[in-house]
Amino acid sequence: MKILFITTGSQATYYAAAPLATAARNAGHHVMLAAHEPWVETAEAIGLPTFCFTVDPIRHFMRISNPGKGLRFPRELGDEEMFGQGRGFAKMGLAGVESLLELAKDWTPDVVVGSSQSYAAMLLAAHLKVPYVRHIEYLGIPLTGIDPGAEEELRPEMERLGVDGLLKPDLLLDSTPPSLRPSHDPAAQPMRWIPSNPQRRLERWMYTRPEGRRRVVITSGFRSLMFRDPGWSMPLLVKELDKLGAEALIAANPGAVERFGSELGDARVGWIPIDVTAATCDLAVHHGGATTATTLMANGVPQLVIPENPPEFPPNYHREAIAKAITDFGAGKTLWPQAQEPDKAPGEVIAAACRELLEDPSYTERTQFLAKEISTLPTPAEIVPKLEALV
Repeated sequence: MKILFITTGSQATYYAAAPLATAARNAGHHVMLAAHEPWVETAEAIGLPTFCFTVDPIRHFMRISNPGKGLRFPRELGDEEMFGQGRGFAKMGLAGVESLLELAKDWTPDVVVGSSQSYAAMLLAAHLKVPYVRHIEYLGIPLTGIDPGAEEELRPEMERLGVDGLLKPDLLLDSTPPSLRPSHDPAAQPMRWIPSNPQRRLERWMYTRPEGRRRVVITSGFRSLMFRDPGWSMPLLVKELDKLGAEALIAANPGAVERFGSELGDARVGWIPIDVTAATCDLAVHHGGATTATTLMANGVPQLVIPENPPEFPPNYHREAIAKAITDFGAGKTLWPQAQEPDKAPGEVIAAACRELLEDPSYTERTQFLAKEISTLPTPAEIVPKLEALV
């Protein structure tokens, strides 16, 4: 059987799609992964045959309102911005479907599996009249937010194909922990979250707990303020964590390592394999990235989520949705340091929140509940027969 996976999104989306695509290939099926620039190299690194379906990046298609200057408190996920994002992803789907149809002339898929934002997958399946699978890769994908905009943008094309509205998937997969899944989302087949990310040679400290100390991992993503603004006082945060008897692991690029130097004491700074190290941690401080958050949930680690972006970037509603879900469930907290306590150094504010999360066992209990729930869900290998049954 030939299965075409069409992925649209950030680097994280490709790693989220990798376990199912790899499981299908391991089951003996012919698998191809369709990617867009600039993530073709990311897709290739997964180890699957890769096809580029559009050379334009997502930002070329996005219509997102200007977030303005300065920091802000979180608000309800913006309907207008989500509608605009849906239209943007739909435009991307329209732009890529022609190259996918050309591919299908030579390599015709029996099943098309699309990421949650890949309307190209839906369009191709409608053209070819083959089963269509939609995969919600992780928590924070607001289908009810982006689909209305996409439906408006794609209405003429769907009418031309004889389809009323967006094509409904023959199978909807969802890797969101059931307890965090929005009640208004359509029914879906749950699938266990399996981490997938770049690997390097491991060192012993990465997979063992420090003796007699708790451990806090800090990771911020390339858009976070944590490493971009000197006022965020990372050295102060590390000192405060040391007072709590906690070792700090800081995921950072080489530039950040060089910049902070000896200011961070005995904190480990550099590449951190979160999929391996999470099992050794008592707390995580991060930016709200989807793969980071779900990997931590799967390992029962409480989370302090700081979803602030620098002013030059638009608000990231996925991160805010992730932070809200974790906080509402009691598995962590959301923090906006500069907005909530502008008179204090962010490092001091973050340290105080870390103290609460480390000392209150309820956060660990709630996130361990999620870990157990995730562990009981069907693995990607167990989902492959459901793909086979569609044909």
